[in-house]
Amino acid sequence: MRDAAPFDFDLVCIGSGPAGQRGAVQAAKLGRRVALVERRSGLGGMCLESGTIPSKTFREAVVRLTALAEDSGSGGAAAARAGARELVARVGSVVAREGAVVANQMQRNGVEVFCADAAFVSPHRLRLVGAQGTREVTAASVLVATGTESAPARGVSPDGRVIITSDDIVALGQLPRSLCVVGAGVIGIEYASMFATLGVDVTVIDRRARPLEFLDAEIVDELIHQMRHRKVQFRLDEAVESVSVSGEHARRATILLESGKRVVADMVLVSTGRVGATASLGLEHAGVTADDRGRLTVDAAFRTSVPHIFAAGDVIGHPSLAATSSEQGRLAACHALGAPAVAMPSHFPIGIYAMPEISMVGATEQALTRARVPYEVGVARYREIARGQILGDDSGFFKMLFHRDDRTLLGVHIIGTGATELLHIGQAVLGLGGGLDYFLETVFNYPTLAECYKVAALNAANKLAA
Repeated sequence: MRDAAPFDFDLVCIGSGPAGQRGAVQAAKLGRRVALVERRSGLGGMCLESGTIPSKTFREAVVRLTALAEDSGSGGAAAARAGARELVARVGSVVAREGAVVANQMQRNGVEVFCADAAFVSPHRLRLVGAQGTREVTAASVLVATGTESAPARGVSPDGRVIITSDDIVALGQLPRSLCVVGAGVIGIEYASMFATLGVDVTVIDRRARPLEFLDAEIVDELIHQMRHRKVQFRLDEAVESVSVSGEHARRATILLESGKRVVADMVLVSTGRVGATASLGLEHAGVTADDRGRLTVDAAFRTSVPHIFAAGDVIGHPSLAATSSEQGRLAACHALGAPAVAMPSHFPIGIYAMPEISMVGATEQALTRARVPYEVGVARYREIARGQILGDDSGFFKMLFHRDDRTLLGVHIIGTGATELLHIGQAVLGLGGGLDYFLETVFNYPTLAECYKVAALNAANKLAA
């Protein structure tokens, strides 16, 4: 074991989101002295405060509220729209409970927690400034897991009321009648679909011709179709010139596009990307440099250009998922402390918690076409599956991609109820190198959405036989 006597801690994790949490616990499990620094008063980071947990809780509350409104015959989306306080209250209760779980986890593992702003004084020394005063600590290794913050958008200045970011949604007092979402990335699309389900008139603006270009094109087409069915308007290939707010009592925003068009809405959600939350870390004192978006560059061991300083999670960029961030934090701690670590698999799952849900693992048709990989497609539709009928989801769409020569599974793409859960069967088969024959020979519970795997496999087999 390394002699860590010259330092207060073997590892200090800055940021208590998924990467920082997992890194701290892993170091503690290895019997090392660990500190976790969080600038907020509660643990969990942006993931818990205004990111993954609040947005997914908001979504589930929307699902329940709209279902209850429809079942009661009280007006469906219109009645659900009136329940904004219930939505926010539900988010607050889940966040509080999850924060307590994280705090208890740190306590049980003997991780020393500091609620303070951290900044490097020198490569091994950090200054912590919090409500309890200022102190300095030293660390043999440091894990930077500070996550991201909303990126500024040209011509748009959020005020937290009429012009907001995703960080402000959990504090909304009431839902707007109309909402303009600037930016059709994951966060923008998720919230656009949620608000549209609540009966809000939603317009989505993005300078790209298509949203979510990393997803399978057919899945995105289905998403756009279903969102348009909920009366979402898309203004793609359009850029925002400026946003102005007017009115004394009922203040509204006017969005001027570079094309000359104007969009008027009660509220504007700015979702044009995020930047690494590293500006206040004093990285220059540690010899580490962030890129123009505040992100840190790391090697395969999550090590920065300074050997004892590591980084993990959203602050290092793609894929910026809570699940991958958590594993990155664990692996970074292992590398920092000299423990054995197996590299994270390349085929990690992606979940988009829009309405409807989307999930994928592996390659898309577009990627396989560019790489000239011969493949066949197997398709299943929820309306053909008994469970889909039971759930009332007649628009869910499921497909698998198989290599035409050796029949191995290359990718799984789903849009519909339970997509993010259903995907894991395909992820396991993909990770173990399985393929078409597994699905043809396996029996799935009936009635379940997992039957989609059998139906899609039979569809692909018929095409290959032809």
